[in-house]
Amino acid sequence: MLGVRRDGPVSVLTLRRPERRNALDLTLCRALTAASGAEVAAGARALVVTGEGSSFCAGADLTGVYGDEFLDALYGMLHGPEGLTALPVPVVAAVNGPAIGGGTQLAMACDLRVAGAAARFAVPTPRNAMAVDAWTIRTLASLAGGGVARRLLVAAETVDRDQALACGLADRSGDVADAVAWAHELAALAPLAIAHNKAVLNGADDDVVAAGFAACWASDDVREGAAARAEKRPPVFAGR
Repeated sequence: MLGVRRDGPVSVLTLRRPERRNALDLTLCRALTAASGAEVAAGARALVVTGEGSSFCAGADLTGVYGDEFLDALYGMLHGPEGLTALPVPVVAAVNGPAIGGGTQLAMACDLRVAGAAARFAVPTPRNAMAVDAWTIRTLASLAGGGVARRLLVAAETVDRDQALACGLADRSGDVADAVAWAHELAALAPLAIAHNKAVLNGADDDVVAAGFAACWASDDVREGAAARAEKRPPVFAGR
């Protein structure tokens, strides 16, 4: 269902339902929420989310039963208090194939997206009479621009890898190995600064933002950064 692999400071979470093109069901949503939180608690400094086989994620499993329980698990996994957007570490989506519906939502809940040649993005709710929440619509417009968001959400179009790179829905081209390599670079950066920046970008409460700002300036890491500059060496950040 979900593979978890640690590569030093980076944890790779792989959706493993290739027979269903890695479609999301209640169990998988809950597993991804639990595993991502557990990996961070165990010391992971960056996460990579990808899919097994030829698809990243085909969206919600249409053979499943829909209701409040599934929607709570889906949106909790995406942007709930314990969801991907709430994690203090950078999360990279390795979009190895189609990311449709909930797959595009999952990619957007990650901080950065590395798209393979077969990657494509779509949120085809006008084709299935379903709906996505306001967070999805606003985040898509923020990442890709209003024009592309309207093409996906109103015209039910699909955006390929090159179009996604051009509009900002994808950040880099590459495969899972490229995403893991980037995650290793991110894992070497200052954790408190990343956590603070993520909180602001994801609309955290003012109290959370103020606490993160103060924590950065009071940290050992800010002093380590200054010492590293003076000593002309790479800094080693501890996240405190």
